[in-house]
Amino acid sequence: MAGKLYNMTPKEIVEALDKYIIGQDEAKKSVAVALRNRYRRSLLSDDMMEEVTPKNILMMGPTGVGKTEIARRLAKLMDAPFVKVEATKFTEVGYVGRDVDSMVRDLVEASIRITKASKLEEKYVVAEEIAEEKIIDAIVPGSKKAGSDKHDGPFDFILNNGGYQSQKQQYEQEQQKKIAEETEAANKGDTGLQREQVRQQLRDGKLDEQYVEIQVTDNPKSNELDMSNEGMGIAIGNIFGDMMPKKVKDKKVKVKEAKKILREQEAQNLIDMDQVTEEALENAEQNGIIFIDEIDKIAGGSTYSSGADVSREGVQRDILPIVEGSVVNTKHGPVKTDHMLFIGAGAFSTSKPEDLIPELQGRFPIRVELENLNEETFEKILTIPQNALIKQQIALLETEGVKIEFTDDAIKEIAHMAFLMNEQTENIGARRLHTILEKLLEDISYNLPDPEKEKIVIDREYVDQKFAEKIHPVELDKFIL
Repeated sequence: MAGKLYNMTPKEIVEALDKYIIGQDEAKKSVAVALRNRYRRSLLSDDMMEEVTPKNILMMGPTGVGKTEIARRLAKLMDAPFVKVEATKFTEVGYVGRDVDSMVRDLVEASIRITKASKLEEKYVVAEEIAEEKIIDAIVPGSKKAGSDKHDGPFDFILNNGGYQSQKQQYEQEQQKKIAEETEAANKGDTGLQREQVRQQLRDGKLDEQYVEIQVTDNPKSNELDMSNEGMGIAIGNIFGDMMPKKVKDKKVKVKEAKKILREQEAQNLIDMDQVTEEALENAEQNGIIFIDEIDKIAGGSTYSSGADVSREGVQRDILPIVEGSVVNTKHGPVKTDHMLFIGAGAFSTSKPEDLIPELQGRFPIRVELENLNEETFEKILTIPQNALIKQQIALLETEGVKIEFTDDAIKEIAHMAFLMNEQTENIGARRLHTILEKLLEDISYNLPDPEKEKIVIDREYVDQKFAEKIHPVELDKFIL
């Protein structure tokens, strides 16, 4: 199953990322080419396809410049399985922490979710019809088929004298059946008409607020044991689950809710989970992408000469076979990592990519350096993206009936302050804008709702006044050697 992303050209992928991420064109270009190569590979002959392996990417750049954001946006853009992991969560076998194989297991789970969702989508049309019939059965009295409420338990055959019936019982049953058939025939005309009326009202949404009693599958919360973080869960309550008939319970809900519940339930019954698992494993192997964040924190760096260093190098050695290509056992079956794409990212402020073990460096042949953000970039981040911070704040305060307006001068000043603060204190990239905007609007936000205020204009003067004490004039001593 190729995601919609693979049908996009590299330029289109970059355009899609540009809506949310300002600058960092090199990183976007590398990611777009790597993804397009996955699509090109899928068009090759089987022999050649096996030979072509993905070229993993290593992104380097200070915190807050967009490394993780590129990964997050890719995940939203695509249908292919994607998982983001922190390298710091893993430790060498024998230390406390997550097992490195768990990143592949997480990817398989993500793949199963995607594949299952697409299969459910296909079955929704049929499931909606079945759900509609069930709701009509619940609304129209006497429209259920005679005997449809009788549920045979697994032990009924044994308890009912091995299924033996006396002549008297047979006669009585036949008589009841005749009476039921005659009544049904008499009511059929009326009921049929009534059902059609109800169906029409149901489709028009006139019955949405009416309560109806439906039967739903009772899924007891399973008591799942996670075996030493290996992801091999054993659900104690479900060991005999497949042998017993499914439990159902009556639930009283609004028709609007009932439609959703029954549609989901019927679609679940229509899909073949074995096929879903098979496709999901294939999808994870061929199209999976694993984003390993904070990869610099497991590099040996000169500052870390002792202590936790043993564990750091151990993690690198554990990650190596997965990036190189190996088979990982998951609860859904074995998965090969040969053709998964790995994207590593890290600030590399205290260490350098060269501090990683040579074998791991060789597995990330494409190196991309992300640039530091300047004032102009900050201005664009505040206003251009679809989810720009200024747009978010305006929308938030509009819910309280206040229209807030930022002048161009104010936006320039906020960008200038973010740049200065990053220079003078710790450089936290675009995250600095969150800090400034929250502080700037704190008092306004605190005093809402206020019926007297309908419009607030934030100008340069307001920004300067708010941050007068925070920004120090540049200390020239720092730069004089």
